[in-house]
Amino acid sequence: MKQIVRTLLFTILTFVLVLPLAACTSEQPTASNAEPAKEEQGSKEDQNQEKEDKTEKATPVPKGKNGKLKIALVAEFTTGTHASQYVSGVKKAAEEKDIELVISDANNDQAKMASYLDTAINQDVDGIVIKHGRTETLEPGVKRAVEKGIPVVAFDVELNVDGVTTIDQDDYMLALLALKQMAQDIDGEGNIVNIFVGGFAPMEKRNRVYEIMLQRYPGIKEIARFGNATANTSLDTQTKMEAILKQYPNKGDIKAVWAPWDEFAKGATRAIKEAGRDEIKVYGIDLSDEDLQMMQEEGSPWKASAAVNPAAVGEKQVELLLQKLAGEKTPRYYSFDPVLVTQDDLPESPINMDQLQEYVEEWGNNE
Repeated sequence: MKQIVRTLLFTILTFVLVLPLAACTSEQPTASNAEPAKEEQGSKEDQNQEKEDKTEKATPVPKGKNGKLKIALVAEFTTGTHASQYVSGVKKAAEEKDIELVISDANNDQAKMASYLDTAINQDVDGIVIKHGRTETLEPGVKRAVEKGIPVVAFDVELNVDGVTTIDQDDYMLALLALKQMAQDIDGEGNIVNIFVGGFAPMEKRNRVYEIMLQRYPGIKEIARFGNATANTSLDTQTKMEAILKQYPNKGDIKAVWAPWDEFAKGATRAIKEAGRDEIKVYGIDLSDEDLQMMQEEGSPWKASAAVNPAAVGEKQVELLLQKLAGEKTPRYYSFDPVLVTQDDLPESPINMDQLQEYVEEWGNNE
């Protein structure tokens, strides 16, 4: 919709500007052969100036302390297809700028994450990007990094440290988009299962919207809640969902599953399909290539998911870090605009994340 409005405005503006110009031109005497050459020359000069302007606006890649720029990615976890595509975005941005990238995966261990952060600081890297983690775990190390002159850009973790930029996917809007779709699809009533794990900033935000939605739709009843972040979250979720289905064996006992993480949604989807309970609908958050293909499978219960392109998040994180290193002003907070992708939006043939824009126009915004 935003693209359509921009196109319409551009068309109107072009009409307003070009029409008077055309009228004026028709009143002028015929120009000599030399005059078009001047116009062409002016046009080329304008193009060259435009190129120079774009070059000046581009963020330069400063030299690192040891010549080549070196940055560290400290991640709470990199497992799961969504996380892996985020890491691909960070790698792509680093490769394009010829930056040395060091990745540390704490595998959901908070002590390891704090240790990896300390290691990056001690190695005197030029900049640090952080993915998830806990505030109390990371803030002491992040403060030391900033005091040492090492810029930090964090993703999905709240850090109250001056000079740090925090990126998020606008988790409140993510939850609102998917939950609204769920409420509409089940006519605002019925029993649902909530898969939730606390302690993660994005999950806590999504849960606040969930609690409000339960008040908005009193006919929706939560009959079961479970969830945990493990080394194999998807498989563990599937096992627990299978137990829930046995506890509520009759069709109609459960109308929908709220799964505000794609690893939860994948596990729930597999359990429901294998149990033949195709009447149950799944609504999630986040998308990856694997997620899209699961949604596209015939008879898939996964009906909708709100998401931001994970690769775009990783790329933006590196871009903001480079701006800090170049001395440019950066925002304290940066939130992406999420998009709701429904099963009905997708074609019958499998697609990947790069092709999604062909079917969901807003997906190409990446802002």
